[in-house]
Amino acid sequence: MRRIDVPLFLAILWLIISVILLTLPGSDLPEESWLDGIYFDKWVHVGMFALLTFLWCWVMSKRKSVAVGLKTIFFEIALSAIVFGILMEFVQRYFVPGRSFDIGDMIADAAGALAGYFYSRWKFIKK
Repeated sequence: MRRIDVPLFLAILWLIISVILLTLPGSDLPEESWLDGIYFDKWVHVGMFALLTFLWCWVMSKRKSVAVGLKTIFFEIALSAIVFGILMEFVQRYFVPGRSFDIGDMIADAAGALAGYFYSRWKFIKK
């Protein structure tokens, strides 16, 4: 019986959940005005992308056959997450009813990806 690769499973699962959450129609999202005051939406984006980046870095940290250094791979993962966040904003603008293009969300996505990158470097790369 083959053993499940837990980091890979979690990374793929979180990617799928992220795509679902980012493509929900605007009418399906809760509207609480007090949450706007604390920028709750932006904090959700930071958390989503930090976790996404961390999980994929975890996957790569377990690979024994990486040809280039983990710092480079982790940076490429973070950059991929940032590009993913930008692309999802365009998807929301053109394909998801009730959702809009928000540069603030892209900034929050990038901040989360960078947080996941730096945490992963601290956690997985031994000095």
